[in-house]
Parts: sequence; structure tokens; C-alpha cells
Amino acid sequence: MTLEGIADVVAAAPQAEIDLIVGSWNADVARAVPGIHRVETLDAAWLSRDGSGHGLRSLLARARRWRARGYDLAINFEPDIRSHVLLAAIGAARTAGFSSGGGGPLLDVSLAYDRAEHTSDNTRRLAAAALDVPPRTGPARLDLPPAAVEGASAILARASRPLVGVHASGGREIKQWPPEGFGEVAARLARERGATVVLTGSAADRPLVEIVRRAAASHPVIDLAGSLDLLTLGAVLQQLDVYITGDTGPMHLAAALGTPVVAVFGPSEPVRYAPRDERHRIVRIDLPCSPCNRIRLPPARCVGHTPDCLAGIEVETVYRAALDVLDASTSARGTSAHRTSHVARRTSTPCF
Repeated sequence: MTLEGIADVVAAAPQAEIDLIVGSWNADVARAVPGIHRVETLDAAWLSRDGSGHGLRSLLARARRWRARGYDLAINFEPDIRSHVLLAAIGAARTAGFSSGGGGPLLDVSLAYDRAEHTSDNTRRLAAAALDVPPRTGPARLDLPPAAVEGASAILARASRPLVGVHASGGREIKQWPPEGFGEVAARLARERGATVVLTGSAADRPLVEIVRRAAASHPVIDLAGSLDLLTLGAVLQQLDVYITGDTGPMHLAAALGTPVVAVFGPSEPVRYAPRDERHRIVRIDLPCSPCNRIRLPPARCVGHTPDCLAGIEVETVYRAALDVLDASTSARGTSAHRTSHVARRTSTPCF
């Protein structure tokens, strides 16, 4: 969701040497952002899902080592006072970030984070303010390395279309649509549309993936859970006709690569987090309490079972959304170059 803001920085400062500082879990994706010179990693405990990572003191020691680089500008796209402190430790001549999470006095350019606005739009506003340029529009894309594209093509070489990706894991229990629902949708698309089902997920997602795999077992299934690096996964997602998932990191990766998504949303806010291209479909229901956006601290009544905002989403609704995307994708595929065989490439040269 920060990709568009980063792309705006690259476009506004084409002669600059631009470094990205990300969590190690995002490092491979960061290296696929066009125009980036260097990728550094900082694993902050407050950003890690399992609570691992380093505390502020050890992170500060690492950040201070970068002072010698003499950065002219440092931008923090996260509205959090702790990462503003890290930004200050880098010693850039000018700093920019969001004041809403605290730490505004540490910044030279300080903007309020608009929670009624999409995350990508917030990052674009910040990039424009930091560089004192008009806000930009238009999509931004990742540039996958050839090895990842070739690896994905080999995996999918004998698969028949349509290619339907299914990511059953919601990442967190509070965002988990029942995996049986994903299984029913996958099985129906395989049976009624002749789809090849492509299953994604981590090794830890295996119990959820198995439920979907068993539901579609009598049809062609490619099970990739736990077997791919992040960029090869991205290259696989890029070749899908539709990707059915919850509000997850893989959802954002697929959207950044131009793949149509059917996303099942529960407690999180689509206006802030959902893919916005017209090809995507967001499936959710309206309840008086949703979207509550209480992802890290969910309401007690929603813990230990599927929350009402997800339990009320019917398989038929997700299935129809997938059909809608497939019909549009098939029509577009008939009038454009074959995306599987010919992947458009962009090259970028870091400027020193």
C-alpha cells in the first residue's frame, strides 16, 4: 500500500539515491520496487505479528550507524512515534511523516493521517509534501526479477485456464473466513468453469490449505503452500485469472502486480485497505458494528470463533464475485496479449 508513495518519490527525484528501510519479511518485495538503490531491514517488535523483533533501544543503535550516509531527506510512511524516533536518529537534513501517531515535533514536514482516506492516498500526500511537488496519480507496479517469472511459468506450464488462486488463511483469527467456504468456491469453479485451483499460503497455513485441497481434490489443484519464496509467489499471482483471498498481504501483492482479486473483508475497513482497481471485487456485509477495524485488539465477543461480520458472508456471494471477475478477465484476455507467455518488463538503474 506504500508502493504508490514510493513510486512518487522516485518520479519526483529521478537523480536521487533512494534507500528503503523495511522489515525483513518485506525485503524481497522492496527489492522489486523500481528505482531503489539499497534495501535495509529493521525488525521492530511492534510491527511483527508474532511479537519477535527488536525493541526501540537496539533499533536506535542500528539507525545511528546510517548517519554517515548524510541523507538529505528521510520519510516515514508509518504514523507511529517510535518510528519517528528512528527517523530522527538517522540524522537526515529534513524529515517528513504523519503526526497522528505522535512525534510531530520530531518532523520538519508533519501531516495528519486521514483515517477516512485510503492508505495509498495518505502515502501519496506525504510524498508530495516531503518533496514539495503536486500529488501524483496513476498506478505503480512491482518489477519482478526474470528468475521469479521463469520459475512461476515452469510451475504453471501445464495448467489449464482459468487459473484460480485461493489463499485460505486470513493471517489473523479475527480476519478468518471459514476455510470450508474457500473450499466450496474453489470446487465449484473447478467443476463448473474447468478451473485449475492454485493454493497459496505459508507452511503454518497447512491445516487451512488442506481443507481447501480436499474440497477440490477431484479437480486439478496446484498446491504451493509453504514452497515458494515471496517473489516467485508474486510471479505466480501475476499469472492468475483471479485470486480469492481475505484481507491479507498476498492480496496486496496480487493487486500490486495487476491481478484481479476477490477479497473477503470482515472487521477491517475497505475504504482504507481494499484494492481499488475496477477489476477487483470486495465481498463484505454491513453490520452496526462493522467495520470496527479492531484487528490487533478484537472485541471479546468476537474472539474464539468466526466473527459475525465474516460468518454472515455466503459462499454464493463469493462465488458470484469470482465469476464476475473471470468473465471480465476472459473478455480482456481475448483482446490483449497473453499475459502468461509475455510478461511486460521494466528495467531501472539506480542513480548515484
